[in-house]
Amino acid sequence: MSGRMPGSGSPLVDVFYGGIARGSDCGGRVCAVPVRGKDRGDVMDTILKILAAHLRTIFKKLTMKTEELFEIRLRAEKPLVLHTMSGEFFLTGEGKLTSSAGQAYIVRKNELRETMEYISNYSLYAFGEEVRQGYITLPGGHRVGICGRVVLEEGHIHSMKYIACLNIRFAHPVLGCADGLMPYIREGGRVYNTLFIAPPGCGKTTMLRDVVRQLSDGGKTVGVVDERSEIAACSLGVPQFDVGLRTDVLDCCPKAEGMMLLIRSMAPEVLAVDEVGRQEDFDALTYALHCGCVLLATVHGEDFNELLCKPGLREICAEGLFERYLILGKKAGRVCVREVLDGEGRRLIC
Repeated sequence: MSGRMPGSGSPLVDVFYGGIARGSDCGGRVCAVPVRGKDRGDVMDTILKILAAHLRTIFKKLTMKTEELFEIRLRAEKPLVLHTMSGEFFLTGEGKLTSSAGQAYIVRKNELRETMEYISNYSLYAFGEEVRQGYITLPGGHRVGICGRVVLEEGHIHSMKYIACLNIRFAHPVLGCADGLMPYIREGGRVYNTLFIAPPGCGKTTMLRDVVRQLSDGGKTVGVVDERSEIAACSLGVPQFDVGLRTDVLDCCPKAEGMMLLIRSMAPEVLAVDEVGRQEDFDALTYALHCGCVLLATVHGEDFNELLCKPGLREICAEGLFERYLILGKKAGRVCVREVLDGEGRRLIC
């Protein structure tokens, strides 16, 4: 366990990328430049309301800035862990950060049970579909990942019991992070079919969300299939992130089915989905294109060449389904745009 102790030194910002600029620190690549953080309100109030009473007391003593906090990990009979901008730390019963597991507060089973009661408003059944997906979305777009004993019914996940692990993830939407890329995605009235490529944790969903917002506010009707509630972060059906004035969100729906449903019911000009990977996803993307929709999608990968090695994606690339490939990565811990390619894989910026 390592990292600079949060709450001291130069101020940190809650934006991990902003305007696009070239710089030597990115090795000549297009790099995301941090910008001044926006006021997200006191998100800790939302988190405190869902914590067990004694855990709430501990967190009230925590002095670190909320914007430095990424995750709170609660595991039954295990040390309380925080993931921050500066690394991973344990939390003591006095609300202090420590690198020593021996000094950490041990989370009790009854505290996990009490926390789950607050999260679900004493009705876990009402969140059955989200629990089957492994998470519950909170107001503000924050998310609680859930692990425990899975209950199967006819070979499919029906519910979960004996909850033993909770991962409270703080939402960090970044308005304007796609500003520098919009000229490559939108040219006049034309929007290019665009695929965002990046390894996990490199901001492709955040970038997609901001592109959706800008296209929507700019006059395009956008349909979003948000299978895991990561784009709009709907809570009780209402998007907690700003996804634009003209955006319709289909929440917790499988991507392939959702794309068909939105095309039939909402007639979107632009269709956005996150993390495509199955053959049925690729078939639905092809169908949507033939229906006249502009496509925005994300996929896990390191670079364009990796896509050419994946069944399904290889065929889509060969057919020229996408007109832009935006490849994201990290340099010195900062998210950066490594390349922008056209539909034939030629570099537009790199």
